Amino acid sequence: MMEHRGLVIGLTGQTGAGKSTVAALLRERGLTVIDADQIARAVMQAGSEVLAGLASAFGADILFSDGSLNRPLLAQRAFSASEQTARLNAITHPAIIQKMRAETARAFREGVKAVVLDAPQLFESGENQICDFIIAVTAPEPLRIERIMKRDQISEESARLRANAQKSETYYKEHADILVRDYPPFDLSTELEPVWERIRQFNAKKNPESCF
Repeated sequence: MMEHRGLVIGLTGQTGAGKSTVAALLRERGLTVIDADQIARAVMQAGSEVLAGLASAFGADILFSDGSLNRPLLAQRAFSASEQTARLNAITHPAIIQKMRAETARAFREGVKAVVLDAPQLFESGENQICDFIIAVTAPEPLRIERIMKRDQISEESARLRANAQKSETYYKEHADILVRDYPPFDLSTELEPVWERIRQFNAKKNPESCF
């Protein structure tokens, strides 16, 4: 387990549930958010070892002529079956985890008191083990499918493949510390109150004069 001097908050949930909105609100409150998706794009740049591994596993045609990744084609193949998704994770997770941990350590060295690990694959990667508490964002499947189709400009079939590759809402309810819902009739500011309270409790133990 990685040692850390500050608060590590896990942020995860189902694709299309509103995790990015929650991450933005956490940033607005001054928290440092480490985005696993951004890191994934960085470690899968043209010429990288990760990209070479993906091409070997899923076919050389997932690369464009300039060596960059054809993300829709990779998603189509990687999310077509659970064993394919497992292959994707086995290739990408080690590099993503290494970089996330390096950025977390750097943030704490720079004096940051709380870091949010924004990671859709938080549990799958095992990074939930270094978190002090975990927020999971969930939403009904029809709403998530609609949001994914609009966000990624993909078909309903492709959106369902992505959604079905993730863990169920029941899993998140059982394994997360705080469940957040970003859809009517739930109010997101109210949903996040338990998060602020957890941070206040942590700060109070570390610094009694904190007024987060």
